[in-house]
Amino acid sequence: MQSKRSFLYDLRHNDKLPIRIVSPEFGHLTAVEAASYKAPHHLPYYFFLFMINGSSSHTIDLNTYELGNNDLIFVMPHQIHELPVKEKGADYVKLGFDEACLSLLPKQYPFLVNPLNSQKVSFDGSAAMRVKTVLGILLELLSNWNTDPELILAHLNSLLTEINTAYFSTGQEPLTEKLSTFSAFKTLVETNFTDHPSIGQLSAELGTNINGLYQVVKQYSGLSPKEYITNRLILEARRRLYYGERSSIRELAFDLGFNDPEYFSRLFRKVTGQTIAQFSQDLSGN
Repeated sequence: MQSKRSFLYDLRHNDKLPIRIVSPEFGHLTAVEAASYKAPHHLPYYFFLFMINGSSSHTIDLNTYELGNNDLIFVMPHQIHELPVKEKGADYVKLGFDEACLSLLPKQYPFLVNPLNSQKVSFDGSAAMRVKTVLGILLELLSNWNTDPELILAHLNSLLTEINTAYFSTGQEPLTEKLSTFSAFKTLVETNFTDHPSIGQLSAELGTNINGLYQVVKQYSGLSPKEYITNRLILEARRRLYYGERSSIRELAFDLGFNDPEYFSRLFRKVTGQTIAQFSQDLSGN
């Protein structure tokens, strides 16, 4: 875990904040740094890429997003972000910061819970100009190692507010009182899913009842709590198969908390529509 944390801390662009920004003209690793550091597959920090001019294709948790002018993707901690498959142009800004930095901001940003299940945000003309302006200011501030963190945090708050507004531009702003419950549920699942927690255990931990938890999770994810946990387990299986982190179905099943590899195999097929062998064969063919 230390090496993942060091990637952002050792290469940050402020003496007090764990934050880093990159544009075509600024922030790229030197040859020596590139040889010493490798961004992990499982990101331990928040990552944003805003495409000013050009196009690129990014994969987040095996879902591919095509970016064009004025599009943005965001990647949350624990997710897998693959570097662009194809890229044209391109004028862009990349921004990364961790939970410690986020905790210093004055409010929550509901889009970071991703209740609409899309990690691509598109901006209209006026909003895009504001985003470009704020990112330009952040580039200027972060080009000076000793910039006052309050100035950086003020503009980071403005940027995340713009993204949050664009994310919910369809008018589907979530109910704040329920959002915190869903956010806490996602955090609990993320840290405990291989233990296969029961819905009763989760609802008790969150201080709600089973019916209340069901309604909140269904509202934001479209799934029941049990389906959400199952999908998270199978997503992890797909991640590990994709990156070749396990050599056998039996080992993978046990590592994900399944006592019965055959049941795990049936569940994988039910969720994905493919057997594990078919999924692995498709990966080999790519």
